[in-house]
Amino acid sequence: MSETRRKLTTIFCADVQDYTRLMGADEEGTLATLKRCREAMGHLIESHGGRVVNTWGDGLIAEFPSVVEAVRAAVDTQNELAGFNARRPSDGRMLFRIGINLGDVIVDGGDIYGDGVNIAARLQASAAPGGIVISSTVYDQVRNKVAVGFEFLGPLTVKNVDEGVPSYAVKIGDGGEEAQPAERPTTVRPQPAAPVTAEARPAAGYGRRLFSVLGVIAAVLVGINLLTWNGVFWARFPLLALIVIAALAWNRDQARFDRRMVTLAITALGIIGINVLTWSGTFWAVWPILGIAAMIGLRWAMRR
Repeated sequence: MSETRRKLTTIFCADVQDYTRLMGADEEGTLATLKRCREAMGHLIESHGGRVVNTWGDGLIAEFPSVVEAVRAAVDTQNELAGFNARRPSDGRMLFRIGINLGDVIVDGGDIYGDGVNIAARLQASAAPGGIVISSTVYDQVRNKVAVGFEFLGPLTVKNVDEGVPSYAVKIGDGGEEAQPAERPTTVRPQPAAPVTAEARPAAGYGRRLFSVLGVIAAVLVGINLLTWNGVFWARFPLLALIVIAALAWNRDQARFDRRMVTLAITALGIIGINVLTWSGTFWAVWPILGIAAMIGLRWAMRR
């Protein structure tokens, strides 16, 4: 009987986009192309110190002792397959999606199982054709060690995992953008698959536009208040609301801190602002702030 044990490893999961359609159009040609692509992928995996664990249908699972080498293998794979697909007709291109996760797995003989593998498969399913998506555990290890860009996509929902798994798209190709292998000049941004519960991170330009709009609204409100001055600075309340909206918009885009905890902190600061703007000699905000602080403390204590 084979020995069952656990270990920490980097899981590399790949499959083919529209494999069923390709098989329906040309079974023998698709199988020959799949074999050729898998051979190229297998050589690259081995050259980066990894091993192919299993293959099934159009899928492949590999593992790496090094997180950095796993990402480099994925980038090299997509770049090599891009050249291969560029010489093929558009309806016959074989585009792989790759997901990479660093996690604890169960080892049974030569196979690996567990949530670490399931997360890698879920990341792969969320990748664009010709794209790579990695978990936050991988991102933390490679962000300053691999010459590619990254884009935060948000948390993915994974079966048997209580909290969403933060994910990042690896941007490869010219200018740090992720290029679709089928057409190298064309850049695409991976979109989460339907089951993903959180939207992808908005572009930085969108955030700048929102802050600009909020700034203009604030200036107009202050201007109206001054031009209709009757001794009361009523614009302070809508200004506080705009500040809270801007803070929440920033929190939606940031990936450095726990978003829920930051949302609670912003809410607490907003309550303090209301208390200050309506000051009557009583700091009543201490009670809701105490409740929010308790919620933040519980979330911090229960985090994984």
